[in-house]
Amino acid sequence: MLVLVLASVAGFIYLDRSLNRVDALADYSGRVADTPGTNWLIVGSDSRVGLTPEQEQSLATGGDVGSARTDTILVVHIPKSGASTLVSIPRDSYVPIPGYGRDKINAAFAFGGPQLLVQTVEGATGLRMDHYAEIGFGGFAGVVDAIGGIRMCLDEPMSDPLAGIDLPAGCQDLSGAQALGFVRSRATALADLQRANNQRMFMSALAAKAASPATLLNPLRAWPLATRTANSPTVDDGDHLWNLGMLAWAMRGDLVTTTVPISGFEDTDGSGNVVLWDSDRAGEFFGALAADKPIPAELVTAGP
Repeated sequence: MLVLVLASVAGFIYLDRSLNRVDALADYSGRVADTPGTNWLIVGSDSRVGLTPEQEQSLATGGDVGSARTDTILVVHIPKSGASTLVSIPRDSYVPIPGYGRDKINAAFAFGGPQLLVQTVEGATGLRMDHYAEIGFGGFAGVVDAIGGIRMCLDEPMSDPLAGIDLPAGCQDLSGAQALGFVRSRATALADLQRANNQRMFMSALAAKAASPATLLNPLRAWPLATRTANSPTVDDGDHLWNLGMLAWAMRGDLVTTTVPISGFEDTDGSGNVVLWDSDRAGEFFGALAADKPIPAELVTAGP
């Protein structure tokens, strides 16, 4: 028993040291003051780093596209008490980017990497980020496969050759490649808004399965999940494996899932078609989270 305990501790320390880290939460002049509760910025990038040409083909990534961009931007607020909140920020949100004027929010990542994206999100939301996690295409698919896929129920069939998926309606277990296509696809009438809804649904299901007894008490799932989690994401310099575990645990049960209140779309010079936030409603929305209070029910959007 002692050998088993020591081996487990040694393995945990090894995996924690294996995490990819970046200085994402660097201080800057005028940074938002600390807000109560715990805030995570979760980024799904379109990075192909580490993928072979065969893997790129199997995941339908489309090959190298130059500087990495953010396909997914999520904020998770974990309150001191009560249910956590998962917020989608549409990647085409038209917001001020420090040093670059107004542009789509995902441009911040391309312009200045994680630090500029964090600064942009903090400025737009008024929430101070406490943790940062970023995962690319290959890492995302690997985590899903490590826990045996994720069960999702689709109201309608979903076919998108660009994302490499052709899913029937109904409940089904998605493999890593299928899950990646599901959260990336824009082949719907509402495009990015529906994709954001799909991403929230999937993240909720992923966290619930990762933190379930069926995963944690099964060495054949728990160890592959731990190794994939250690090797796949990039986190802030101050983050550890147990922080990721606490994130999954906070998202496992009742979870409020919503998107930023928006007022519409607009064509702009230089940025193309962008998503406009409803400034008044968005201010009230993020103001509640900044005060560690539940978002008013009328501001919670269950779908696009």
